[in-house]
Amino acid sequence: MTEKLTKADIIENINSRTGISRNEIHSVIDEFFEELKDGLRDGKTIELRGLGTFEVRVRKGKEKARNPKTGETVSVENHGVAVFRAGKELKDSLWSLTTEG
Repeated sequence: MTEKLTKADIIENINSRTGISRNEIHSVIDEFFEELKDGLRDGKTIELRGLGTFEVRVRKGKEKARNPKTGETVSVENHGVAVFRAGKELKDSLWSLTTEG
């Protein structure tokens, strides 16, 4: 299993490098996430240079789908899904990583 980096970890890392209070960092990160969500809900593409692009794509619905929990047959309407495409800098920085295990 891969190691996780949580929002709390990110806040702690920024705090230890900058000395900005955890509460301030937490507030800024929460506001940033809200801006991302609002932009996606408004149908905007969000481009973060050096990281990548977030956008919404419409997933085609199905007349017959199965609820995996209950096994019940249900229909699913067309719906939006968030998609992330890594930018060139991120792709390049990850290119030489290999999986071990």
